Amino acid sequence: MSPLEIIASSLGVIAVWLTVRQNPWCWPIGLAMVSLYAWFFLEAKLFSQVLLHAVFALLQLYGWWQWTRADGAHGRRNVSWASMQEMLIGLACAALGALLLGGLMARYTEALFPWPDAALTAFSLLAQLWMALKRVQCWLLWIAVDVLYIGFFAHQTYWLTAGLYGLFTLLAIMGLREWRLALAPAR
Repeated sequence: MSPLEIIASSLGVIAVWLTVRQNPWCWPIGLAMVSLYAWFFLEAKLFSQVLLHAVFALLQLYGWWQWTRADGAHGRRNVSWASMQEMLIGLACAALGALLLGGLMARYTEALFPWPDAALTAFSLLAQLWMALKRVQCWLLWIAVDVLYIGFFAHQTYWLTAGLYGLFTLLAIMGLREWRLALAPAR
């Protein structure tokens, strides 16, 4: 357990908690967290995770912009359901992205676990995009991805990060509940 991992995971808990509460400060805190984790994963030679966290940094800025746009009743973006078409296209793109990234990482890098790393990366990006758009389904996808990440990081003995993803799973369950409740007045 390195100090870098401790700081990044602490910021991660704060960022996800703020996301559950629909507080736009989740995005700048999340930006700090993903930046630190990119550095951590670079040292661990988990190159798909480095790429994931670099793209997460861009998505943190996009999410912050999306969440502070005044298109909702309270001057913020409203929670909504993704359409079936949006879900199918998103899942298909994530699956294709996983295959492409996994193949590249397996062939051209020294990446450890290139295929599961790439799959978790691709589906995390989709979950993050849906979160920026405040789609309820982001939490369902985060729950699935986070559970898989627990095993992925535990296998590598990154116990703090595995524990963080356990906490992320619980927070994602809370997020699903909270965001579904936020939909109730809109019905």
